[in-house]
Amino acid sequence: MALPGVSTASTFLAFDFGLKRVGVATGTGLMRQGQALRTLTAQGDARFTAIQALLREWQPQALVVGVPFHPDGAEHENTQRARRFIRQLQGRFKLPVYAVDERYTTTEALAAGARDADGASAVLILEQFFREHFV
Repeated sequence: MALPGVSTASTFLAFDFGLKRVGVATGTGLMRQGQALRTLTAQGDARFTAIQALLREWQPQALVVGVPFHPDGAEHENTQRARRFIRQLQGRFKLPVYAVDERYTTTEALAAGARDADGASAVLILEQFFREHFV
C-alpha cells in the first residue's frame, strides 16, 4: 500500500504508548527492522518535549503508534488514549502518524526476554507496520 510522503528509504519513529511509559523505536522501510531507542517516563508536556528532542535527533519522515485492543478486537480505554496521543503527535509535529494494531506486543516482547518491554514492543509495532506497508 502506497503511503503519501514516505518511501522505503524514510526513517520512522514508533511508539508503544502507555500512561506511565512510552517505548520508542526507530527504523527504515528499506531495512524493515526496528531498533529500540529508549522508554520515556515523562508525562504531560514533558513527554512531548522529550519526543521533540527525538524528532530533532532522528529526523523521521513519519511516526507509527501502537493502538491496543482487547483480544477479540474490541476497544477499551487505552484504545482511545492511544488515538488521542496520535492526534496530539499530528497536531504538535505536523508529521504523518500511522496506527498499528498492537495486540500481544508486550506479551511477545516479554516472552522473548526483553529487558525493556516498552522499547521492545515499539520495535514490534514498527516491524508490523513495515510488514503491512513495505512488502
